[in-house]
Amino acid sequence: MASQYLSPGFLSDNFPGFAVSALVAATAQFLSEHYGAPAMLLALLLGLALNFLADDGTRTAPGIGLTARTVLRLGVALLGARISVDMLAALGWPLILLVVAGVVATILFALLAARLVGRRWRFALLTGGSVAICGASAAMAIAAVLPRHERSERDLVFTVLAVTVLSTVAMVIYPLLSGWFGYDERTAGVFLGGTIHDVAQVVGAGFSIGPEAGETATLVKLIRVSMLAPVVLVFSLVIRARGLADSSAGGRPPLLPGFVLGFLALATLNSLGLIPPAVSAAAGAFSRWCLLIAIAAVGIKTSLRKMLEVGGGAIALIVAETVFLGGFVLVGLHLIG
Repeated sequence: MASQYLSPGFLSDNFPGFAVSALVAATAQFLSEHYGAPAMLLALLLGLALNFLADDGTRTAPGIGLTARTVLRLGVALLGARISVDMLAALGWPLILLVVAGVVATILFALLAARLVGRRWRFALLTGGSVAICGASAAMAIAAVLPRHERSERDLVFTVLAVTVLSTVAMVIYPLLSGWFGYDERTAGVFLGGTIHDVAQVVGAGFSIGPEAGETATLVKLIRVSMLAPVVLVFSLVIRARGLADSSAGGRPPLLPGFVLGFLALATLNSLGLIPPAVSAAAGAFSRWCLLIAIAAVGIKTSLRKMLEVGGGAIALIVAETVFLGGFVLVGLHLIG
């Protein structure tokens, strides 16, 4: 398998598509640094504008498809290098349980609410998991284990776009709510880290209040990120056990997806202190670039016209999930408090 990736034919077939995706990601990062918009959102929008590059027969199509799959999985696996047991223990068990319960409750709420708006279980798991865990990164990881269907790419792009926009709105509104509720910096950090979808917006919102709020928010958010592997694993096991995989997609998904194993292995090594802090930080930065390149490729693969067919019910569902998670954490903080 490794020799396949290094063969001249493989590289010549796929490099153009990868290069285009990387260029879109670099452009999005540049625009983000200069104009303040989320890089993930910009990569997605720029990619949508270049959908013609994914047409069958184009030189870039094979590499774009490969990038959307393989680079994505590498990026998710590398997130594990930022997770450790010591990080989890530093927050205390009551707050850890609140964060974990919020993830589980939001996914269950998504499954119930999806029926009310006429959406199927795949869409509920995709949107509920992305809202509950870590936004765009979770959406791409969950999409990798869900059975494929004709609207898979459209649903993924919609979910990434929606959670990124909602994260940006929350980054502005939630710090104001924290002040209105009279939270101290630590409590405000728990609220922000437990409710905002994407890591970058959590950091921005937390440090807009103060250093303690920023550090606490980042810690809580990383605990939600640590839920990614077990949640994806559970989804994969349930899909496999119930025979829900689409036979046209090649049968049942693997029992343990490779990127989940990679995530867990790196988290274990980091917990044992075998990954130096500098290496962990570098892995986190590389992971972010992998995910940015992958979402650019996903955007290029997706037709904007088809994405707009998603409908108002889908928008209502993901907004309801966001509101539910926010309310759940607020009630939990009040009860713990």
